[in-house]
Amino acid sequence: QVQLVESGGGLVQTGGSLRLSCVASISTLRFNFMGWYRQAAGNERTLVANIHSTGTINYADSVKGRFTISRDYAKNAVYLQMNSLKPEDTAVYYCNAVEMLRSSVTNYWGKGTLVTVSS
Repeated sequence: QVQLVESGGGLVQTGGSLRLSCVASISTLRFNFMGWYRQAAGNERTLVANIHSTGTINYADSVKGRFTISRDYAKNAVYLQMNSLKPEDTAVYYCNAVEMLRSSVTNYWGKGTLVTVSS
């Protein structure tokens, strides 16, 4: 069974930085995409950033220029470096991995890590 374990969340002041980590229980070579989503209280879960196995990266417009996603195959990990944090970045951040086979798409999720940005 695939497990994704996030770490690195916490409380930070506006303008501060945090680095989120997500480690998978299996080789991440299986995953076509790995990325991060977030869900603020009362809102839907939305994409923050993801990275394809080819290296193509997507960012939400709200985090472009501030967040950087990276992937380490040797460590079965994906990271999210978050700089210049704003109160509106406050949310639970979820690690996501997508496995695309010939006839199916499977999403795997971590349990989430809370990021709180104080004003």
